Amino acid sequence: MKNIGLISDTHAVLDPKVLEFLKGSDEIWHAGDWGDIDLYDDLSKIAPVRGVYGNVDGPINTSLLPENQIFTIEKVKVVITHIGGYPGRYEPRLRQILLKEKPQLYICGHSHILKVIYDKKYELLHINPGAAGHSGFHKVITAVRFQINGDKIENLEVFELPRQGRGY
Repeated sequence: MKNIGLISDTHAVLDPKVLEFLKGSDEIWHAGDWGDIDLYDDLSKIAPVRGVYGNVDGPINTSLLPENQIFTIEKVKVVITHIGGYPGRYEPRLRQILLKEKPQLYICGHSHILKVIYDKKYELLHINPGAAGHSGFHKVITAVRFQINGDKIENLEVFELPRQGRGY
């Protein structure tokens, strides 16, 4: 069993309460728009990190991070990208990846909107953890954690922190 912490769209700032939420993770996954690659080091102090670059990440981030992560953990195949769309509205590039790789779990960021949706057509769970940073239109900072136990994705928890009064 693996405990996974999942964030996206940090845009160079990560509230200490998000870091606290991620403690106890066996791995932390970041779905892009880091804003500052130094966050990788901060997250690595908690657990090993997997991540992709996003559309606001500059040349340093894009040279160190891939556009997509495709891997198997326990018995679950995972695809992570920053911009990919949602069930029924996938980007053509991502649709080709999903058809080829046949993952059980697809993760993206970009929208700043937390969503968890089961896609019956592709037989996968889609998770967008929303935005863990301060930049954007979202009113709530969000993160997700869950467990992968063999071929099961379970015990999903959502972290929410209102942005009001946070100095952002």
